[in-house]
Amino acid sequence: MQNSKYRIRLLIVLALCFSLTRVWSAAELPAQLTDEVFWQLVTEFSEPSGRFPSDNFVSNELATQRVLSELTKARKAGGAYVGVGPEQNFTYIVALQPKIAFIVDIRRQNMIQHLMYKALIELSSDRADFLSRLFSRPRPSNVDKNSGIGALFDALSPIQADQQMFDENLRAIKDRLIKEHGFKLTSEDETTLGYIFRAFYVGGPDLGYSNVAFQPRSAGPRLLPTYEELMIDTDENGQQRSFIATEENFLTLQQFEKDNLIVPVVGNFAGSTALRSVGSYLREHNTLISAFYTSNVEQYLFMTSEDWKNFYTNVSTLPLDSNSTFIRPLINTGNGYTASPQFRPTFHWDTVLFPIADLVAAFNAGMIENYYDVIQTRN
Repeated sequence: MQNSKYRIRLLIVLALCFSLTRVWSAAELPAQLTDEVFWQLVTEFSEPSGRFPSDNFVSNELATQRVLSELTKARKAGGAYVGVGPEQNFTYIVALQPKIAFIVDIRRQNMIQHLMYKALIELSSDRADFLSRLFSRPRPSNVDKNSGIGALFDALSPIQADQQMFDENLRAIKDRLIKEHGFKLTSEDETTLGYIFRAFYVGGPDLGYSNVAFQPRSAGPRLLPTYEELMIDTDENGQQRSFIATEENFLTLQQFEKDNLIVPVVGNFAGSTALRSVGSYLREHNTLISAFYTSNVEQYLFMTSEDWKNFYTNVSTLPLDSNSTFIRPLINTGNGYTASPQFRPTFHWDTVLFPIADLVAAFNAGMIENYYDVIQTRN
């Protein structure tokens, strides 16, 4: 009789432990997302696409890496990354090693571009293969996995783009996304995908920020950096740390993509859905924001009386702690930082880190009235 009671108690304890384990597991972020869950997050978190005057094929900020040593110093991997824009996010993701990343951009074209990258990165065997596919140029024969990033571009740049490769690569991208992953792209999405991929085909390593950069470098001087210049740039200590600077970096990024852990979302920073949905998801999974790369979006938000307030209200709903950090590129005129997004030849970018919690505290205290108040919130 006692043995029977003991067995019953043991079974109850084991059942409770199993139940608690299941509850705890449900609260933790998964190591990878299924295709169905990934696409559900993309679609349910997204807002209607907004407008922006440029294509943003590549970043226009030649200072992305200049803060990586400071950003990663004494910072453990984990948490969540939130960003905006195209490929610069990959460099931050590789450096920070978050558990999940959300790219929130007002343009649906940016979401489609990230899906293009996802397919290409998953399909590629190494960096040289990736660049060959991205620019639709035959892979150079004189490079290998140990080649430096500068050597990769030196070998690739003289090679002419190939129309047949472009057609085959575009078909492979669509097949990967639609047939293998099962993502439900619209016909308009497919047209946008072709438009983006053709920009890389035409521009090659000289491709820049907007469609005016379809013109090769030989057409004249540029105000903004090329894809190649961004990839071979260095951090504040002179070390090349872009997502394709080393084979290790690329393979790290590739695993993120294969695990469906880089989720592109269409959303306005000041909108009512995207950022709040990301925040709710992270709270449900006990995950704090590690870093939030804003680009210079805030300069545009301060052009209206309400957008910046809505953005900081959204930020205040995110799961934060004292280590949560804004990665904020600032335009330096030589006489200080400007609130205008207009970039001139004599200006340069500075990438600066700001504690998110300090901004939220200042905003809630009514201490933020303009862009200059924002950039005063750094410790």
